[in-house]
Amino acid sequence: MQIKNVMVVGAGQMGAGIAQVFAQAEYNVVLHDLKEDFVQKGMDYISKNMNRQVEKERMTREEADAVLGRLKPSTDLNNASDVDLVVEAVVENLDVKCKLFTHLDEITPEHAILATNTSSLPITEIAAATNRPEKVIGMHFMNPVPVMKLVEIIRGLATTDEVYKMIEDTTKTLSKTPVEVNDFPGFVSNRILMPMINEAIYTVYEGVAEPEAIDEVMKLGMNHPMGPLTLADFIGLDTCLYIMETLHEGFGDDKYRPCPLLRKYVKAGWLGKKTGKGFYEYN
Repeated sequence: MQIKNVMVVGAGQMGAGIAQVFAQAEYNVVLHDLKEDFVQKGMDYISKNMNRQVEKERMTREEADAVLGRLKPSTDLNNASDVDLVVEAVVENLDVKCKLFTHLDEITPEHAILATNTSSLPITEIAAATNRPEKVIGMHFMNPVPVMKLVEIIRGLATTDEVYKMIEDTTKTLSKTPVEVNDFPGFVSNRILMPMINEAIYTVYEGVAEPEAIDEVMKLGMNHPMGPLTLADFIGLDTCLYIMETLHEGFGDDKYRPCPLLRKYVKAGWLGKKTGKGFYEYN
């Protein structure tokens, strides 16, 4: 089987970024979401990125238009009826993902591979919601997708070698670097990153230092390009909390207990950059 037609489900920043890199690699891409304005926002995000590439002379106007021409907006999941690959990038909630995969399993062709961009949830459990667990796989892109090179590839218990190889090869066509990771909570990236972010939040909570000082220490002392609290704001504090809860529940170890200040900010609606306020304020 050759992958030519791709659907990305979820037109948020991650989903739109994933759709963009597939379209840039000359795949035909359907960008799907529940509402037309969600899809339009995703399409606008991609169009803005393409315009920026033209302005910086990294591609011609014709090349940018060709990328946009390979993208088709969708609010009808039945548009997945003729795709070879689905990449799911919806909210990080196991029940939502399982229901979606059950539905996709009914709609997509028998040969289609179903991939999830989950950053922490069990691939095996998502795969069990389908009648094709051997064709379900994790494909965890990093944010921002057009810039970051890494993709964690995670097999479920039943994922075949053939499906893994196909997704590994496909990832390389996107000019990304695939890294194989086993199916554990948080995989590698978030199992290491999120406890660091959580500890930075504890450092604020306990009055050790202000957010600016903590970020400065990590940037200048550890050579991180971005401080952990700025990064948390960009990821979304609600997403950080959900991943910490997934790690805490999955491992049953209190070292993954979310900081009370993180819970407090999320309950207050201070979710970071997307709401204009988190550890910092954003216009």
